[in-house]
Amino acid sequence: MHIAEGFLPPAHAVAWGVASAPFVVHGVRALNREVREHPESTLLLGASGAFTFVLSALKLPSVTGSCSHPTGTGLGAILFRPPIMAVLGTITLLFQALLLAHGGLTTLGANVFSMAIVGPWAGYGTYRLLRRYDVPLMVTVFAGAFVADLSTYCVTSVQLALAFPDPSSGFLGALGKFGSIFAVTQIPLAVSEGLLTVLVMRLLAQSSKGELTRLGVLVTKRQEPADTEAVAR
Repeated sequence: MHIAEGFLPPAHAVAWGVASAPFVVHGVRALNREVREHPESTLLLGASGAFTFVLSALKLPSVTGSCSHPTGTGLGAILFRPPIMAVLGTITLLFQALLLAHGGLTTLGANVFSMAIVGPWAGYGTYRLLRRYDVPLMVTVFAGAFVADLSTYCVTSVQLALAFPDPSSGFLGALGKFGSIFAVTQIPLAVSEGLLTVLVMRLLAQSSKGELTRLGVLVTKRQEPADTEAVAR
C-alpha cells in the first residue's frame, strides 16, 4: 500500500472507485456539517489530516522487497468518526499521488477504499467496542489505531489477489502471498502507530480537553449520569 499508478486492471480500478464514491460523498456532507456547526473544530480537523498525511507518506522498505508505511487514520476516525476520515484520507491520497508519486490517480479508488474507508471503520469499531466494556481510554486508542493500520493492508492484499490470482492456487494462493509480503513489516508498524497515536491523544487531552469532551472522547464526571440515563431509556 499504496497501489501504484496503472498497476490495477482498468475494470478493477473503476470498480473500486465506484465502491468508494458513496462513502466519500457522505463524508463530505458530514465534514461540512461539522465545520458549519462547530467551526472551532477546524484546527483539530487540520491536525488529524496532517497526521494522516505525514505518517502515510513514510515509505519504509520491507525485508521482502516491498514498501510499507503507517496510515495515521485511526486518530481522525476516533476523533471525528469514519465518514469524515474518508474525506481527509481521500485528500491525503490525492495530494500524495499528485505531489509525491505515491499511489496514483487510476488506483485512487482502491487506495481510498482500503486506507480511508475500511481502515477507519475497522479502527473506530474496535475503539467503540472496547469503550463499551470500560477499557481504559488509551488502551482503546492504541487498539483502534493498530486495527485501522493492519486492516488497511489486509484489504490491499485482497485487492491485489483479486486482480492477480495465482495461476495454480487462484485467489486464495495469491492472497496468502500478498498477505505474507505485507505482514513481515506491517505488524510492528501497526504497533508503532498505535503507540504514537496514544502519545498524540495524551497531548490533545491536555491541550484540547474541551474539544475532546464535546467529541465524546473524554467523558467528565458530570456527563456520566446523563450517559447512564440515556442508556437506561
